Amino acid sequence: MSRHPLPQLLAEARSGVLVFSITPPKRSNTEERIKEIAEVTLERLAALDLDGLILYDIDDESDRNPDDRPFPFLPTLDPGSYYTEHLTGWRQPVIIYRCVGKYPEPELRAWMAGAGPGVLSVFVGPSSGGKSVQTSLRRAQELRAEVRPDLPLGAVAISERTDEHLRMLAKQERGASFFVTQVVYHVNETKNLLSDYFYECRARGVAPRTVIFTLSLCGSMKTLELVRWLGVDVPRWLENSIRHAADPLAESYRQCVAMARDLMDFCEHLGLPYGFNIESVSIRKAEIEASIDLAAEVTEMLRHRR
Repeated sequence: MSRHPLPQLLAEARSGVLVFSITPPKRSNTEERIKEIAEVTLERLAALDLDGLILYDIDDESDRNPDDRPFPFLPTLDPGSYYTEHLTGWRQPVIIYRCVGKYPEPELRAWMAGAGPGVLSVFVGPSSGGKSVQTSLRRAQELRAEVRPDLPLGAVAISERTDEHLRMLAKQERGASFFVTQVVYHVNETKNLLSDYFYECRARGVAPRTVIFTLSLCGSMKTLELVRWLGVDVPRWLENSIRHAADPLAESYRQCVAMARDLMDFCEHLGLPYGFNIESVSIRKAEIEASIDLAAEVTEMLRHRR
């Protein structure tokens, strides 16, 4: 890729960023199996023209929803450790998520101090206001300013939340230089957020930062149930399209491509810098391969607009 590195693209608020996101393997895996998963992952990613990789930090979010989780929560490896110990063959930058409430201040401080030059981060707050935390999101942002102000920092954007554009601007004031959305299924809600954010930036005389849209394939109704459980708003028409499709994965793929095109057009009309994150968190081979195909297709769509 003959483009600037990801940290520079985000620092300069350039459009067209493309990243791919995964979760680290489950802690219950053997060391041999973890190595195998890492090798296969690197082989798959090698075929893609990416600006970077996202490694999610998974936390138990049962506090957000009293209903039973559609899939059981299984702890995963620490994303920072997985990167340094098993993904040494990855040559592009990596965005490491940190659910900051899980970590005591000294541990978070030590990780930031030791993060390499190709590392960026996204700090994630607690999944509910009543959750007990070791480090608050605000304190984590302060620590980063004290320990590693040069560490590129991103933040999560959730379209369905009230006044989310104001939250984004508050995070921006505390050091966030880019945003990664929760998975997008409701395009209208996302466009509402983008519009509110863009015009509030204009009103304040602040430059908008790059918003990276997360696209995730949904190959079954069970997966859709988990998405809903996590608080993502799925429009009824989209649920019906997937539920009644002869091939739910193919229908989900088609809708993701349509959403990507719609968001590109909308952002370019506004003049808002944007990018995409293709999420691959399923263990089903068909969904993993379809995610790779989606990333390749979105790459071609972006290439014609860069």
